[in-house]
Amino acid sequence: MRVLVTGGAGFIGSHVCQRLVERGDEVVAVDNFDRFYDPAVKRGNLVALEGHPRFRLLEADVCDPDGVEAALGEGGVDAVVHLAGRPGVRPSIHQPLDSVHVNVGGTVGMLEVARRRGARAFLLGSSSSVYGNAAPVPFRESDPVAQPISPYAASKRAAELLGHTYAHLHGLAVVCLRLFTVYGPRQRPDLAIHRFTRLMAAGDEIPLFGDGSTRRDYTYVDDVVQGVEGAIRYALDHPGVFEIFNLGESRTVTLTELVALLGHELGVEPRIRRLPAQPGDVERTFADVSRARALLGYDPRTPLEDGVRRFVRWFREREGAAV
Repeated sequence: MRVLVTGGAGFIGSHVCQRLVERGDEVVAVDNFDRFYDPAVKRGNLVALEGHPRFRLLEADVCDPDGVEAALGEGGVDAVVHLAGRPGVRPSIHQPLDSVHVNVGGTVGMLEVARRRGARAFLLGSSSSVYGNAAPVPFRESDPVAQPISPYAASKRAAELLGHTYAHLHGLAVVCLRLFTVYGPRQRPDLAIHRFTRLMAAGDEIPLFGDGSTRRDYTYVDDVVQGVEGAIRYALDHPGVFEIFNLGESRTVTLTELVALLGHELGVEPRIRRLPAQPGDVERTFADVSRARALLGYDPRTPLEDGVRRFVRWFREREGAAV
């Protein structure tokens, strides 16, 4: 099977590429190496796949579908895993046009590439942010999601609706995966677990927005990759379907508890700088994953304690290698 993975050099994308190659698929990764964070970090994410006969990296922009197609060359694509996007709730408040341009325009572009290349499946990396603060917990895919509280969340919901449109008009099987605070080795350096670990390891203060009571459903990256595999199978087996699935651990942890856990694994006492709560941040996330279990075979097996331990080990190994 030939799979196109957008955002393939990113945190989640690189893990997906590696798993698909390992299982025998031909993988084409697309990434434009924008400067949201250091492109060298993203290039390092793909070191293990360099020179692999079933892997190819295209430096192209999802907002330029003609450019992606030109770089892709001849031949069709069986599935598209669209993970590229402009991340971040807080950045989207300051640069909303960027979020809409990439997350909405880029999704349309890749839906067009999928349609033109005869893809049978299109997976969209969506976000738990679409639930906002109005949905009851645990979040279910059937909950109304008409009250996003950040441009990022609104752009992800708009991308989902565009997926529905393409499934309806073109018979493309579209599966939207609402991801819940994914973490693990290669996590983006701006995200909380990575940033807090780096600051604590250096003996610096960590910025804590709000009173520490916000809750998140932290999901280990290997569990998400297993969910992506199941979603690809599901989409290929159900032509023309449109579905939405939560991929989370189905457990919530407060920000205060997360900081304490990281401090324990690092063997340090966290130094905290209290800051006001940030606009656009949701109060809690909590995934009901029963549909994903039943239909995708999704089976998250990494509790936060184990996942944080693995992340800290990776962080220390990476920092040691950089010295």
